[in-house]
Amino acid sequence: MDRYKVVIVDDDDVSLENLSFNLANDARFSLEETAKTGKQGKKVITKVQPDLLFLDVELPDMTGMDLLQDMRDTITWDMKVVFYTAYDKYMIQAIRESAFDYLLKPFEEQDLKDILTRFMDRIETRFRGQIPLGIPIQAGQAFIVFTPTNDMRALRPGEIGFFRYCSDRKQWEVVLNNQAPLALRRGMTADQIIQCSSSFVQIHQSYIINIDYLMIIKDNKCMLYPPFDRVTELIVSKKFKKELQDRFCL
Repeated sequence: MDRYKVVIVDDDDVSLENLSFNLANDARFSLEETAKTGKQGKKVITKVQPDLLFLDVELPDMTGMDLLQDMRDTITWDMKVVFYTAYDKYMIQAIRESAFDYLLKPFEEQDLKDILTRFMDRIETRFRGQIPLGIPIQAGQAFIVFTPTNDMRALRPGEIGFFRYCSDRKQWEVVLNNQAPLALRRGMTADQIIQCSSSFVQIHQSYIINIDYLMIIKDNKCMLYPPFDRVTELIVSKKFKKELQDRFCL
């Protein structure tokens, strides 16, 4: 059985030893490496790509929240973060930083067991639904996407006008019918989006449209049917124009 990779970033020797000891007794998890500073932690996290990270809030050179913020464009795999600290004043901030859970020092064994059980429940729920971690799947007419906070969202092609890539955030977002745009998880590629539905067609490095809403291409711009008829940004690049014409006889 494959074991889930764990990394601990904590400068407290006693806390680090206690947590390491308890994790070693659970055959489902493999403690790969530990680090005692944020700088070391970044290297270890990038190298190991853990499934589960126990992260101290207060490190010698930075806070745990700063570490996650600095790595937000680097972490493209599914990693659950458990903030590990003696100070519960950080609870609200941990939640805002999308922590999977929160473990107070010194911890009770049952508290750790509850976290690990919740982690396994989340994994098993995805496997039962045959949902690969972090990858959209098709399920009939609906399909599943993951948001930056690792929440799952079910979408139907009819809700979607187009996708656009936000270069400043390095992630795709989906523009929906009468809803605010929905950011998708970093690491999701254009190819993965296109595989979700045959209606999704790439027209530009930064745009994928729902072909069912396409009304006309004028001056190398896609004009869509309502409710997306006011959109004027959908430029068709040379790279994708011929493919679009050939495929749809435009």
